[in-house]
Amino acid sequence: MRVTHTKLLLAALTAIGALTLAACAPIATGSDPTSDSAAPSEVAVGVITSETGPLAGYGKQYLDGFKAGLDYATDGTGKVGDTTLKIDYRDDAGDPDTAVTAAKDLIGSGTKILLGSASSGVALAVAEQAAQNKVLFISGPAAADAITGVNEYTFRSGRQSAQDVATAGSFLENVSGKKITVFAQNSAFGQGNEAAVKAILGAKGATVDSVLVPEDATEFTPFAQKVIQSKPDLVFVAWAGATSGAMWQALSQQGVLESIPVVTGLGDSPTFGAYGEASEKINFLSYYFPTAADNAVNTAMIEKVTAAGGTPDLFSPDGFNAAIMLVHAVKDGKDDVNAMVKALEGFTFDGPKGKLTVRASDHALLQDMYQAKLVAKDGSFVPELVKTVPADEVSPAEATK
Repeated sequence: MRVTHTKLLLAALTAIGALTLAACAPIATGSDPTSDSAAPSEVAVGVITSETGPLAGYGKQYLDGFKAGLDYATDGTGKVGDTTLKIDYRDDAGDPDTAVTAAKDLIGSGTKILLGSASSGVALAVAEQAAQNKVLFISGPAAADAITGVNEYTFRSGRQSAQDVATAGSFLENVSGKKITVFAQNSAFGQGNEAAVKAILGAKGATVDSVLVPEDATEFTPFAQKVIQSKPDLVFVAWAGATSGAMWQALSQQGVLESIPVVTGLGDSPTFGAYGEASEKINFLSYYFPTAADNAVNTAMIEKVTAAGGTPDLFSPDGFNAAIMLVHAVKDGKDDVNAMVKALEGFTFDGPKGKLTVRASDHALLQDMYQAKLVAKDGSFVPELVKTVPADEVSPAEATK
């Protein structure tokens, strides 16, 4: 397994993760006629993610998707052939120490498969436990690039931050020779985003500069004017917190949104109303929203999540994909972790976003991403698909030693 990352890039991609991508049919293993008599009667699976804490909303989306995916992939049986999947759910509250405690407890009781993690810090801590104890770990919404290739036992069921940044670059016909300005807060979050854009789009030939705003700023007009004076070909906005509305208003009032393409990440549905009058002027990179993909698997996920009382959202596919990957790993590997790892390396399957491939070399999950816009509808805003960006155009660089 190959590993690479710098401290700056790790900070960058962890920050961006807060922003916000041969086909396999449903794995109807409940009635699998090829069931092997040597298969174990039961395999213990631990799902560790945020049910409480700051990322509880993401955790719920993941869990709703996972439960729907498990029903889908096992044909409603909860079994892989004759093997029952015994699922133990644990709340990490977004805290790495809590997650490690849960992981150790599960591993100590014989669990060989761990899934989950909305937080990148949690995912990296659980990945370390997976390597030390030689158990399979399939990480979820956690987006930090450092998770990819961290060890031979760790996989991911969602996108990583490099795919977000590459999708931002897709709004330019050709990144090479273009100027990109990062507009962000002058904090670890903002500086990290600047570093990530330089590392990913700068490597494709873009010139990257930044307008970093003090965290305590309340007047954003001077900074919006600096963006215009910079004369970029694209503005990449990375912003968090209560000042978001005022910031977007300033960019709109100063004509930035009319004169320069401005790109930011589309979050989950509760954030769709946060952009105010700027909503329909912003270009959004997107990992997923329910109407972005048109395929039978996406339809099945939406129907199952809705029937269970949930709402399909940004990280529902991460859980659904994890269930498909879990079932495939147990089907081919039974209770042998090394065989499970081998089964997942190079695995191509149909998920809610269409065709996905687990890259064998570093376990990145290769997938399409989206360009989107927000449009007014019935007194609120809803996302609409502008363009599907093919997986090979936004594939992250392979993790190397």
